[in-house]
Amino acid sequence: MHKQTPSLPAEAEALKRFYAALNRNDIPATLELFDPHIEWTDPAEAPGAGTHRGLAAVEAHFASARGTWAEGSCEPERFLVAGDKIVVFVRVRVRLKHETDWREGQLADVYTFRNGRAVGGRSFADRRQGLEWAGAEAADAG
Repeated sequence: MHKQTPSLPAEAEALKRFYAALNRNDIPATLELFDPHIEWTDPAEAPGAGTHRGLAAVEAHFASARGTWAEGSCEPERFLVAGDKIVVFVRVRVRLKHETDWREGQLADVYTFRNGRAVGGRSFADRRQGLEWAGAEAADAG
């Protein structure tokens, strides 16, 4: 695994606050982490798949996606540093409003930081793909 730079622990703490805000459906608080020119990409198999550019578009995307939940959470399990990126292994467990069954999955969210703000975010349904995209070592997946 790559070594942490002095600023990255603060960024990892900001990411923990991001997931906590997402879980309580506090969309304005989720945006505190992001640069105004944030670019967020969800995988093809995700609802709202594609790339969302700018704070307003990302806000609308998160509000729409989170608005489909009846209950659930996205819990960060592990943080890995790869250069200017942080890879977050996330366990998702949600029940959508129109469903009775729970959906569960393990994702890798990769964030690129500049000056303490996330300028890029990309979600991967396959954790190894997320590690590869971030330039992290495959051994870090274990």
